[in-house]
Formats: sequence, C-alpha cells, structure tokens
Amino acid sequence: MKDRKFSTVLLTLALIFVLFAGACAPAAPAAPEAPEAPAAPTAKALPDEIVVGVVQPLTGSFAVFGKEGQIGAELAIKHINEAGGIKSMGGKKLRIVVEDAGGTADSAKLATESMISKNRPVAILGEYISRFVMAASEVTDREKVILIADALVPQITQMGRQYLFRPGPTATNHGAMAYQFVKETAAAAGVEVTSLAILNEDSANGRANSLGATEAALKDKISIVTTLEYPYDITDATQIVQQLEKANPDVIIHTPYFNDAIVFGKAFKETGYYPKFIAGAGACGYVDPASIAALGDAAEGISMTFSYNPAKDTPQNKKFVDEYKATYGYIPTEGAGMNYYGAMVLYEALEYAGTNFPDDPLNPDNLRASFLALDLTSGPAVETYPSNQIKFSPTGDNLFPGVVVLQVQNGQPVVVYPADGAEAKPVFPNPYYVAK
Repeated sequence: MKDRKFSTVLLTLALIFVLFAGACAPAAPAAPEAPEAPAAPTAKALPDEIVVGVVQPLTGSFAVFGKEGQIGAELAIKHINEAGGIKSMGGKKLRIVVEDAGGTADSAKLATESMISKNRPVAILGEYISRFVMAASEVTDREKVILIADALVPQITQMGRQYLFRPGPTATNHGAMAYQFVKETAAAAGVEVTSLAILNEDSANGRANSLGATEAALKDKISIVTTLEYPYDITDATQIVQQLEKANPDVIIHTPYFNDAIVFGKAFKETGYYPKFIAGAGACGYVDPASIAALGDAAEGISMTFSYNPAKDTPQNKKFVDEYKATYGYIPTEGAGMNYYGAMVLYEALEYAGTNFPDDPLNPDNLRASFLALDLTSGPAVETYPSNQIKFSPTGDNLFPGVVVLQVQNGQPVVVYPADGAEAKPVFPNPYYVAK
C-alpha cells in the first residue's frame, strides 16, 4: 500500500515537472513571412511636349550661318511633328526654343547656360563655330544635356565630352575632299596640277581644313609652294593675293568664313590674278547664296566643300529642299542642311529611347545610350545626309562622314562632286584663268 502511494506521488511530481518545464521553455519561433515582391518600376511621366534647344550665333560676324542653322532645325521639327511626332512615346510633339549664341565663345557659353536653366531641353542643336561648341560643351556635359554639334574641328570630339555628338564630317575630311576633287577633276580635264598654295583664316577650323588638304596632297607628292594665314576679320586681301601670285601655284585651296571670302573674292577680281583653280574647303563662303549675291560674277567658277548635299535624290531631302526653296527663294545652305539632319538624328534617337527605355526615355543617360546604339542606313536622317550611313563612335563622331563639292556656275551653286549624283560637271580650270 505504501509502495502504491509512493508511486502515485512520484507520478504526480513528474507530471508537475513536465508541465512546469513546458511553461518555462521559450516558444518556438514563428515561421518567417514571405518577403513582399518589389514593386514594379513606375514609368516616369512624359512632358506634354519634348523641348529641343537651338543655340546659334544670330548676331555678330557669324550670324549668316547661325540664322541658316536655325531655319534648318525649325523645318526639321515641323516635319517631324507633321509626320506624327515621336511615335514610340505616344506621338509626343517636339517644341523648339531658340537662344542667340552671340559673337564670342563666352557669349555662346552663357547662352547655353541660359537655355538649359530656362527650358531644360532634352538636346541642343548648335553652335556652328568650333570654339563656341567647345565652350558650350562644358555646360552641356555638366548638365547632362545632349549637344548635337554642327562644327567641324576634330578636337571637339577629343575632349572627353560624354553628351556631345557630331553627325557631320570634320574639317580634315573637308580639306582632304577639296584636294581629292581638284586631283580627279584636273585629271579628267587633262589639266596638270603639280603645286598648291594653302590659304586659311587663322582659327582652329582654318588650320584643320588646311591640314587635311596638305596631308592628302603630300601623299601624292604635290608641292606646297606656300601656306598663308590671315585674321578672319581681314578687310583688304590685296597684299596676300599678290603673295599668292608671286608663289605661282597651280591651285589655291582656301578655307574662309563668310566676310573674308567676300574680301578675297573681290581681291582676285580686282587684281586680275587667278590660278588654274580656287577650291574652297570648310563649308563657308563663296558658294552660298549670300556670298554669291555679295561677289557677283567674282564668285564664278569657285568651288566649296559642303557637309550637306542639296541634290541628294531622296523623298525626305526633296521635301526639305522644295519647302526651303519655296519659302526663301534658294536652296538650303550648309548650316541649314546640317541642322536639318542633326534634328532628324535626334528624332531617331528619341524613337529608339521610347522603344528600348520605355520607363524613362528622356533620361539623359538613356538618351545618350540611344545615340550610341544608332546604326542608320535608311530613314529621314540618312535621306538628308551626304553619305548613306550614320553610326557614332564612342567619342561622338559619325563613322561614315560625307562631304560633297559645290561650284558656282552661271551664278548658281550646283553640286559637282562626287560624280555619282552630281547636278553638273565641274568647270575646270577657272573661267578667269589665263595661261601665262
């Protein structure tokens, strides 16, 4: 009996111990809840209109070029909007805003700062003069705004700028093309050319054009009898023309701007000195409508390289040329053409960004990536570009630059080179040349 009572007590104590231990033991941890899935990124709302800036010299010595550039950009934006805007962004339209770059690099830089602070454009087209572009690109890179440059000096794309793109050719491309044109045209005409004089205004642009011509000529063992520089604001070129006559080159390759081309054209006419040919390089002066109007028959026979081909036989280029001519009475100039196809390259990049970066297509890094991804062989940009392809290098240069040559014939600028697509055959030698 005692044993049974003892066993009962032990059993009771054991049960109490188990219950007590269970109560004191820590609770088992609850199973962790599954983490919430990250929210899908929200697409950034697009503005009502996409702002595009134009900063060009609209006053000062270079205004003739800047005004033409503005016209070309405005026509391109008009045509883009008429065709439905940026389709990959729901047909968003472009709105153009314009700022005067003035006549110096400092004023161009200030104008670019003003443009960005007031309007925050996705891109800026401009600023024609190479030193203006160099100054402005400091601002656009700092602010992460795409700059589509229409200037020629090679160094523009050698400064490490991340948001700068140049669809057009370089100044050295122009100089080399001027020489190539002379070489092939002289050979076709049976005219011997063994010597050149190199003449340029004393900026980086003038020197780069002259370097391109000089290097190309020296490869063919052509003699460079003299190389002359002068300030672009020269007012009397008589002494320099006399120096050229004394050097007696077969051909002069000249890189002017606008006013100096008029000064030299008149000096050639007044002195009566003409070599076998005067070939312009660098896309400024002699063959544009304003130069022809100022020079009259003194412009006859002079040629000039262009970064734009007004004779290119494509639907988009015909549309541009026809509307431009109907409005202004003459064909598009170099500046107008470069800014037209520059705006069309922007259009292609925006379409790419809308398709490939739909959540934030106007983000400057996404837009930059879109420019670098372009490889255009058709479309409105290529239809108005001198070559048939546009693809940018990592530094922002077009890997397929195009240059054509125009010559003044019967008072009109006509495309004469390359032969494929030319409007007329070159007149060579110069009609005023008299063999001695």
